[in-house]
Amino acid sequence: MTDVTSAKSARRPHHWRRDLIELAALFTAVVVADTIAKTVVRGAEGPYMLVFSAIALIATAGFHTWWERRHSHAPPTGDPGGSGHAPLPTATRTETDHTQTDRAQTDEPAETSLWRMRTTVRDTPGSLASLCTALARHGVDILTLQTHPLAEGTVDEFLLRAPAALQANQLTREIAAAGGSSTWIERADAHDLVDTPTRLLGLATRTALDAAELPLALRQLLGRCTIHSLPAVSLSGRPTGETAPVEGVLEETVMRLRDPNGGAITIERPYLPFTPTEFARARALVELDARLGPRVPRSHDVLTLPEGNEITVRRVDQSDLAAARAMHDRCSERTLGLRYHGPVGDADRYLNHLLSPRFGRTLAVQTTSGRLVALGHLLWDGDETEVALLVEDDWQRRGIGSELLGRLVAMAVEAGCESVYAVTQSSNTGMVAAMRALNLPLDYQIEEGTLVITARLGAAPTRSRLPYEEYQRAER
Repeated sequence: MTDVTSAKSARRPHHWRRDLIELAALFTAVVVADTIAKTVVRGAEGPYMLVFSAIALIATAGFHTWWERRHSHAPPTGDPGGSGHAPLPTATRTETDHTQTDRAQTDEPAETSLWRMRTTVRDTPGSLASLCTALARHGVDILTLQTHPLAEGTVDEFLLRAPAALQANQLTREIAAAGGSSTWIERADAHDLVDTPTRLLGLATRTALDAAELPLALRQLLGRCTIHSLPAVSLSGRPTGETAPVEGVLEETVMRLRDPNGGAITIERPYLPFTPTEFARARALVELDARLGPRVPRSHDVLTLPEGNEITVRRVDQSDLAAARAMHDRCSERTLGLRYHGPVGDADRYLNHLLSPRFGRTLAVQTTSGRLVALGHLLWDGDETEVALLVEDDWQRRGIGSELLGRLVAMAVEAGCESVYAVTQSSNTGMVAAMRALNLPLDYQIEEGTLVITARLGAAPTRSRLPYEEYQRAER
């Protein structure tokens, strides 16, 4: 604040009523003085009246002085902000601001860490205040707070910025001493700084634009958890008995929701029980998916092969089942055997499952004539992610498999997967070469002729576009 601004703000506005009152007081004083003078000159008791007037004047002046001193030093009853502290004078306030600014410029920022913490407290007045006081004693800043009411007590979820030297076990002890129980704490990162309503809207948007996003949205909503999509009908066509009530089921660390495609979605989080609030949010996402029905982004990319042929890479789902089966019919038994590791006659049974967005994402390569000549699957397998490729015989060794695999791995990175694995036969040199071309750390496991290749995605580049951004780009 500058001195000029302080001086302007210190002035009091000029009121005409005050001038009028002072003028009236002046006329009254003249009239009173004239009356007293006439009484003193003409009356017999004039000298006594003069003495009494002097005494009254002195007493009035003394009372006025005492009154002014008392109220000029009296503590204020409050300030506009309700803090109960008088505002500093302008000059003092300016000096204090400069002092604090200089101090902030000279002090080095302390190193801090982000934590996510959840604890259960009694549903009584002051319980939350006790937790906040305990955290404040150790210089912990509360960035966000969510409350999850329970039948008995309340679960409070915090995002904290704490001094780097403060350890998790020390925080847990302090919270326990302040009345918290069943405390869980883990490291957080910058992504957790997004407020909850914004994060939920983003997850709902991704789910609305792509049915395959539902399992990923649930995982991001609920943290580290295992999600299983259990179909109502097995691959052999028999009912599995996997169903869930319309309203779902919540059992502490397990929740079961009805899958709009049939069957059930089971979510497990053994390390931390689900709250009714989390259950309601998960159920809302599933209901959104059910209302919108089957859908995939309509984005596609046109590529040119080395020999000059153009191909289109796009997302496919169960609406492309007939074209995928026609491609199966054109594939040799050896190609299908390398892909499905079993009787060739059972291959068609897998297609409806593989093309379902509930179990992952599928990319297809389509020729200019509209034929599907290759399929690439990214399949959610609990905490793990599988990649699988099938390229029609006449289109092999043209780089199509590597192109599909690279795109599937980029999708896995976007989804936050730590690794992907491929199951094939040790004689499938094409799949082995495609995995090695990723230039990622690979682990190999061979058992009875079956080869499992796992690629760790920590070193994989992250694509900047989100699925719904790809969709919007395609629409434009």
